[in-house]
Parts: sequence; C-alpha cells; structure tokens
Amino acid sequence: MNLTRKWSIVTAGALALSLVLSACGKSTTTPTPTPAPGTVAPADTGKPVDGGSLTWATASDIVTLNPLFIDDTTSQNLANILFAGLLNLDTKGNVVADEGALAAEVPTISADGLTYTIKLKTTPKWSDGQPVNADDLVFTLNTWKNPDVAAPSISSYDKVDTVKKINDTTVEVKMKEVYAPFIYTLTTAVLPAHILKDVPPKDLQKYKYGTDPATFVSNGPYKWASWTQKQQHTLEADPNYWGPKAHIKTIVYKMYADQNTELQALVKGEVDLVEAIPIASLDAATGKPDINLIESAGPSYDYFGFNLNADNWPGGFVPFAGKKTRQALAYAINRQGMVDSVLKKHGTLLNGPFLPGSWADAGTAKNYEFSVDKAKALLAEDGWKAGADGILVKDGHKFEFKLQFNTGNKTRESVGAVIQQNLKDIGINVILEPLDFAAWIKNNVTPGKYQSVLLGWALGVDPDAESIFSSKYFPPSGQNSGWYKNDKTDQFWVDGYRVTDPAKRKAVYGQLATEITDDLPYVFLYQKNIIEGIRSRVKFAEGDKPQLTLPYGTTYHIDHWWVTDGK
Repeated sequence: MNLTRKWSIVTAGALALSLVLSACGKSTTTPTPTPAPGTVAPADTGKPVDGGSLTWATASDIVTLNPLFIDDTTSQNLANILFAGLLNLDTKGNVVADEGALAAEVPTISADGLTYTIKLKTTPKWSDGQPVNADDLVFTLNTWKNPDVAAPSISSYDKVDTVKKINDTTVEVKMKEVYAPFIYTLTTAVLPAHILKDVPPKDLQKYKYGTDPATFVSNGPYKWASWTQKQQHTLEADPNYWGPKAHIKTIVYKMYADQNTELQALVKGEVDLVEAIPIASLDAATGKPDINLIESAGPSYDYFGFNLNADNWPGGFVPFAGKKTRQALAYAINRQGMVDSVLKKHGTLLNGPFLPGSWADAGTAKNYEFSVDKAKALLAEDGWKAGADGILVKDGHKFEFKLQFNTGNKTRESVGAVIQQNLKDIGINVILEPLDFAAWIKNNVTPGKYQSVLLGWALGVDPDAESIFSSKYFPPSGQNSGWYKNDKTDQFWVDGYRVTDPAKRKAVYGQLATEITDDLPYVFLYQKNIIEGIRSRVKFAEGDKPQLTLPYGTTYHIDHWWVTDGK
C-alpha cells in the first residue's frame, strides 16, 4: 500500500522488481531472500498461536502517519501495518486483490487505458466502526491529486482527470493520459473521508491526523495505541478488524540511538526484530542460535545529492552548477571502494536510476570509475583553481559545502567520511553534518533546504521516477528536492509512462539513463543489501516471511506472524 518512493533510512539495495529503481516490472520475478552464511531463515509450519508481543527496533521516529505526507521509510513501516491497501502485491510483484485488500477484485481497465473501474468489498471498516466505502476512495484520489495539498507523491496521482462514485462500492477513474504505473499507484492506502473531508486542503499537512494517536483511525489489522516521541510506538491488534485477525497482540516500535545500539538490543534479547544490521557489526549476530538472519537486495539505493537552488548558497553561488564539476565529483569518489570496504561487498555498484537486473535497465548508464586525474582535469576546465590554502576557488567562492545525512546510520557515517576525504584530495572542503532523521526530512529534505545530502530511496514497483527528477515536481509538491532541471529528461519520463509495452518503455529508459548519468543530478552510489535479524521466538509460514525485495519489506504479512512463548 502506498508504494511510492520514500526517503530510505535503511538504504538497502534494489527491488529486483522495477524502479527497481526498485526497478521492477510486470515480467520480472522477485528473488527469494536468502539467509546470511551460517544461519537459517525463520519459517515454521506449526499452528499459529494468538497473543504476545513483538518489539521492533528502529533508529528513527516517524514524521507522520497520514499517508498523504509519508515520505520516509520509518513512517511507511507503521502505515503498512495500520492501513489496508486498496490493492496489494504478491511475492512476485503482481497486483492482487487478496484477503487483506479493500478492493474486491483487480480493477477493470478500458481498452484505451484511460478508464479504471474499481470495486470495493462490502466488509471493510475503519477502526471507529465506520464503513470504508466509495466516498473514501473518491476523497482519497481527489485529495492526493490536488496541488493545494502538496503531497510529496503527487506525481502518481496528477494524471487522474475525474473520479466518479458509481455506487457505495464502485468508483470510476478517468485518466488525462495513459499512465502505465497507475495500477501500482492503486496499491495505496485510503483516507477516512468522514474525518478529513472538512479540513481545507492547504491545512491537511498541519492537521493532527497522523500525529495524534487519540484521534487517529485506520482500517488495517492493527490500531495505533500510543506514541512516546523518540521512544516508542505501540500498535494493538484491532479486535474489530474486518479481515483475518492478527495473531500477535501488540507490536512495539522502539527507538534506539543508532544501528549498533539496535543490534546490541537484539543480541541481549531486548527486541525481536532489527530491520537493518550494520555490516561492520554483522559478526555480532552471526551464528547466534536465537537469532535468524535474512539478507537480500532491497528496493532502494543510496546517492550523494546536489542542491542546485541558489537560495541555499551564500551569495547565490552554486558550486555544483557546472556539469563538468558534477562529473568531476563522480570521478573523485571511490564508489567501488565503498562497496568493498564499507559495505564489505554486501552491495552492488550503481550507475543510474534503474537497478541492475531490472527490466528497465538497458545498460546505458555511464560508469564513473575512480580517477583523481580526470576529476582534477574537469574541475580545471570548469574554471576552478587552487587557492592559497589549497581549497579550490571560482569567481571568488571557495569550493566548500555541508553534507547532511542521518544520525545513527553507521554506513552513511562511513560513506560520508570517504566522500569528505576523497574530495579533500582534489581541493574541496566537505563539512559533515549528521542530523536527526525525522527532523531532517521535515525541515531540510522535503522542502529542499540543504546544500548536499547523503540519502537513499526506497522505491516503488514501477521504474517511473518522474517525481524525483522532473522539474515539474520541485518542493513542496514533489520529491525533486535538489531542484534539478533538464528538459530532455523531463520529457523522457513522460515518454516512458505513456506506453505500456515494457520493451518500448525500456528503449525510452535507455535514452534517459544515458542523458541523466551524463548530466548528473547527483552521484549514484550503490545498492546495499538489507540484512535483517529476527529472534527465533517469532514464527511465520514460508509464504509469510519478509519480502525484502518488495516495497513492503519486513511488514509483508506481519499480521500472519506469531510468537511461540506468549510473552
């Protein structure tokens, strides 16, 4: 549900599905997660038992649980548990109307690809007892596409022309144009119209829904019981849930200072689940009889991002403005060294916006191999000269900037240090600025107020990434927070979603990858494997295990899990 691109704090690898960028597509199969060496992935064929609790460790708090404004993986994890999807994905990335979906069946699509007819089940209810019906779906789609709302993922909805209620369980959606990813857009959460319909669109982001458990309603197997900020969230199984009841009674989402502290809590038995074990600390969890490890490429990648908006720079001088300068930075950074030493080969070098092995990857992305000589030559060509202190200068401005990343992420701390040293070697001063993730996303990243970032994308199942790169989606309505503009790539994204044939789309994306990796809105770094640790008291059937290659990740069928000791 709501499987659009999110800022990723775990920074994992690639959804071998599509965008996958999470690069994925209908014809691509999903790799099965494999256990780390010396461990056995947890699975159980025994009979589920009800009751008990599961504690999930995290290094970051949520920003909001209002689906309209979720733009980070922490918030999305909880939303996946609290909300039913209109439609869902199976383990191969196919859109389905399964027992947990609000829709009664997969939508009917007209021959011209412009009309979607959606039929809802009659049984779903909100946690306050009100029915989930066509009014909610009409309100959801119309609100999401309204530019006054400023939803970050508006690009997935603004191709919708009209939304019409046919009856209480049927909605007709007409598109302005063919938009191939829309079927995946419909794996969305639905909003409670009876709670939000009277809130002015421009006020929705500041409205208490999504930040106040006492007034929050949802329609999934769990309810949001409490939130102690920067400490923990408590979710309780909803006894009145309309679908199959969850087995585990309570899920506690508990916050720790950083990933190493999370891991220590797992080893000590204080928590049951750690979503992203730091690679440098993996040995501490390997071989432990009470800890099962799952490792897989996930639906995301990391990047070193440039901000091209002059408002973020003293005197309006943007040091990244020149293409040759951006290319020089790509050559100057030892990306393969990051994969080998920081990730210890638990990841893959990434050159462009489509993940290797996905159907959208045409192999046309440019590879910037590590070369200090090429970097220095390009900087000189772009007018940079060494000052008296060795720092490069252009037009009276020193080449120095702040690089922001989230605290508690040991991988990003190490990668940031590599970038700092690599760029120091060519005369650029990088000031590392670690920040609390939730506040950073809200105050800096989403509004595009920073100089550079080390960040990642958790991606949807379709390769369309217009919202990340197109100049139509600058903040606040969109996710192009680096203010990148390129007329050619803007059009390529449109050309890519206007056709439904994967082969034709791949041809467009091949041209796009060539252009975007030459122009460089940012330096693509790597896919990083997700290594997840789960205590053996937590059980699930083989078909309900975490799907780390899907946007759902850990939350896939978590309501089907159980704990063996009842605690």
